[in-house]
Amino acid sequence: MRFFHLFMASALLMAAGARAQTPPVTAWNTDLTAALAQAKASQRPVLAVFSGSDWCKPCIMLKQEVFDQPEFAQYAQDKFVLARFDFPRNRKNQLPPAQTKLSEQAAAQLNKEGTFPLVVLLSPEGKVLAKSGYRPGGPAAYDAYLAQLLTPR
Repeated sequence: MRFFHLFMASALLMAAGARAQTPPVTAWNTDLTAALAQAKASQRPVLAVFSGSDWCKPCIMLKQEVFDQPEFAQYAQDKFVLARFDFPRNRKNQLPPAQTKLSEQAAAQLNKEGTFPLVVLLSPEGKVLAKSGYRPGGPAAYDAYLAQLLTPR
């Protein structure tokens, strides 16, 4: 019986430790106006991503290699307001009409060229600071690159 109690106590401690180490959940806005309002309130830049999640190979790679990684979530949580605007082509992946409209409005402002993937850094006031796309190297390399883009020259 004593062994059972020790086992249960150890299991609970390990579970609590694992929960404490869970990376932060990365919250992505899907409305540019809301993202800019949040950026202004928090005085953080917006990182806006335009992607084709089901047809654009570099978009898929950027999401998997960087944005879905816990290291990126950790890096971005206090540095950026995140916004994602997706343009899937497959019928089964279509977004609700209201979301499609928000994505199209954001693209009309920031991605008139229709570039995919496109990462746009905006000041809290909405001024474009930099534009980029996919870069290999994973989250650490991309985080360093974003820091470089935000460094005043």
